[in-house]
Amino acid sequence: MSENVFVLGMDEHNRAALAEIPGVVFHPLLTIDRVHSYVHENDDLSALLDEARAELDAFDGPVHGILGYWDFPVSTVVPILCAERGLPAPSLESVVKCEHKYWSRLEQAEVIDELPGFAEIPFDAERPPDHMRYPMWLKPVKGFSSELAFRVEDEEGFRDALARIRDGAGELGGPFEWVLDQVELPEAVARAGGTACLAEEEASGRQLTVEGYVYKGRPHAYGVIDSLNYPDTSSFLRYQYPSELPGHVQDRVRDVSSRVVTRMGLDDTTFNIEYFWDPDTDEIRLLEVNPRHSQSHAYLTSLVDGRPNHSYRVDLALGREPEIDQGGGEYPMAAKWFLRRFADGVVRIAPGEDDVAGMARDIPGTSAEILVEPGTRLSELPDQDSYSYAMAVIYTGAADAEGLQRSYELCLARLPFDVEDVEAASQE
Repeated sequence: MSENVFVLGMDEHNRAALAEIPGVVFHPLLTIDRVHSYVHENDDLSALLDEARAELDAFDGPVHGILGYWDFPVSTVVPILCAERGLPAPSLESVVKCEHKYWSRLEQAEVIDELPGFAEIPFDAERPPDHMRYPMWLKPVKGFSSELAFRVEDEEGFRDALARIRDGAGELGGPFEWVLDQVELPEAVARAGGTACLAEEEASGRQLTVEGYVYKGRPHAYGVIDSLNYPDTSSFLRYQYPSELPGHVQDRVRDVSSRVVTRMGLDDTTFNIEYFWDPDTDEIRLLEVNPRHSQSHAYLTSLVDGRPNHSYRVDLALGREPEIDQGGGEYPMAAKWFLRRFADGVVRIAPGEDDVAGMARDIPGTSAEILVEPGTRLSELPDQDSYSYAMAVIYTGAADAEGLQRSYELCLARLPFDVEDVEAASQE
């Protein structure tokens, strides 16, 4: 008998990956656009919860599990819904500890040394605290996709970034305040609230992500993914799985990850934790803890392991321990590439469904999501980092990293894009 699992914020791309998992019937629980509309229109998420509850109550059958794979508010709403129905999920407090960047740093500092210097920054500050060194990053205590995250090198840049964060942090921080009211906060976190600013000293080197899960209090790291940037930028070029970093580095980040998620109190959930490793000093710095798996990696694990990483979260949502089974896929390596533009513009030509289908048919192990269409103004795209605009994501599978690069270049040749500079477009 199939089990019914509801997915909060299901989207079409991930629906296809979920369909690979046998024995489960997946039901959408609100769309991701509907979920985001609550964040942009309402500081009180109780209406979102009520709508989700109504859909669950109207279902004619048993609800065996509820899950999500997106950041806030999905990551915080799922624990509330599961607690009400007695279904497996992490506690709301443990999720909030991870997602409030300042609280997360305070908890990390209790169990690990592999973190940068950090401080909460008042919005009227003229300069960072004396113990902080440039360059550093300023970011809201609640954010995603590197939105409103700024690299600063001096006091002028510090003040400018602080003003921009002050003006924009409330869009996500306001609804996050409602969630903070649902848990007991340490004094320092309560004082900071959901719209504060965090400064962190810059870490450098190779970026990587540990994916894992916690079942009955026992953490397991099942994969390490490399994150490679466009040269001389902080914008991702590709995620590559499995990692090519030295084994001792992968062992260390797995150990650090286990200590951190245990400290956070995470249980019955997947997680992903981002790091930097400096090959010159062998120094590791933890960047961010996410109390969910990364849906960005689902297609990569399908290509390499023969199963999307969604499957680990599905098992946990159904109260059973996942089986770690790696290397059973069609390709030894896989990558997710981000086609970006680093200046604003208006899209004049973008690939259509036939272009993508033809590319996938003719180039083995590839697929793509086109994020723009003719007429799109790049600066109006949602959820972009602070320095670039993603126009498409392209997936490739191959025998090695060189094969991934060749496939990506073939894909680019098959996908027509034309973007007009804003200055030229405005003169028409």
